[in-house]
Amino acid sequence: MLEIKDLHVKFHTRNREAVAGVNLTIHDGEILGLVGESGSGKTVTAMSVAGLLPRRQCDYRGEVLLDGKDLLHADRDFLRSVQGKKIGVVFQQPMNAMDPLIRVGEQVGEVLRIHTDMSPEERRKAAIEAMDAVELDDPELVYQKYPHELSGGMLQRAMIAAAIVIRPSLLLLDEPTTALDVTIQAQILELLKKLNRESGVSMMFISHNLNVVRKLCTRVAVMQRGLLVEEGSTEDVFYHPKHEYTQHLIDAIPRRRHL
Repeated sequence: MLEIKDLHVKFHTRNREAVAGVNLTIHDGEILGLVGESGSGKTVTAMSVAGLLPRRQCDYRGEVLLDGKDLLHADRDFLRSVQGKKIGVVFQQPMNAMDPLIRVGEQVGEVLRIHTDMSPEERRKAAIEAMDAVELDDPELVYQKYPHELSGGMLQRAMIAAAIVIRPSLLLLDEPTTALDVTIQAQILELLKKLNRESGVSMMFISHNLNVVRKLCTRVAVMQRGLLVEEGSTEDVFYHPKHEYTQHLIDAIPRRRHL
């Protein structure tokens, strides 16, 4: 489904490559965890997939193939036809990603206005259904609210609803639970599992937290300084890490102390 082949990205302001020859595949219906500390290249890899690389500010080469079509070197018209429709993106800070002056429901349904011929009423109905699917209480009421009127957890659910309303085949989730408390974080992880199970959507889940990835993902890829240093099933990577850096990430996971 998604194939990343020998991806290199170097920003003009940096001395080294942000991504240095990454090869990665995400299969249909799979949840892949992409982990590593800040600056390891996770987000730049996702930006390359989403067509969000600032091309004038970097040099890039390789291939990013979605269903066999290259996104890395595609023109803007083709990327616009893919963004939102086939690839949905969920960011870390939903308050920053949403327009504070537009009602939440209208933003959830915005991709339908761009990519379909639905009437305003049809878009409203689809947006409410998507908000219901992400288990937002009283989605018709939430539709009318502005972003500042929602809690962080509700906003993150609304962002996920906006990403899935048109039923894309791939979701890119960049640290979507980092800003949430532990209880809400667990609820969002369960929601993502449910969406994957019921709709079959593939996911790339980006995180620096291997413990969160272990709870959600079936396969894990570990990045360090732009390099993919380890890849395998979640169980193998977590319990039998082969790279020293992966072991370092595992050792950093907080563990409960029994008194």
